[in-house]
Amino acid sequence: MAEQEVTVGEEGLHQATDTRVAHTADAGAQHQEESPVAKDAVLEALKNVYDPELGINVVDLGLVYEVNIDPAGGVDITYSLTTMGCPIGPMIEQQMDQFVSQVDGVSEVRSEMVLRPAWSPEMMSDEAKAALGIF
Repeated sequence: MAEQEVTVGEEGLHQATDTRVAHTADAGAQHQEESPVAKDAVLEALKNVYDPELGINVVDLGLVYEVNIDPAGGVDITYSLTTMGCPIGPMIEQQMDQFVSQVDGVSEVRSEMVLRPAWSPEMMSDEAKAALGIF
């Protein structure tokens, strides 16, 4: 059960913030700082990977669904393609591995293509939508 501080004042009984939750949040923040790789740096590297047909990078297209970094510098990338049978999938994954592996502190790149949720134009950044004339 969580430890809580209870105070009684003129307005009645009040419960203070759960101190254990605050400590857990601090520990989570420290865990993120322990990673030798910045997530922003990985996303910037991924912006060098372009869909050759559309001429827009995979981040702005909304194809990168998730980036996770472990404390040893391993990077897990979950991504999708614009269509299920897109023939450029292997090229996209090769480029992702190439650019992300050059980020300081990255020890390994593990990419996984998923088809769910299915990609849709709504996933694109505003810049990508503007470039393609989608409003």
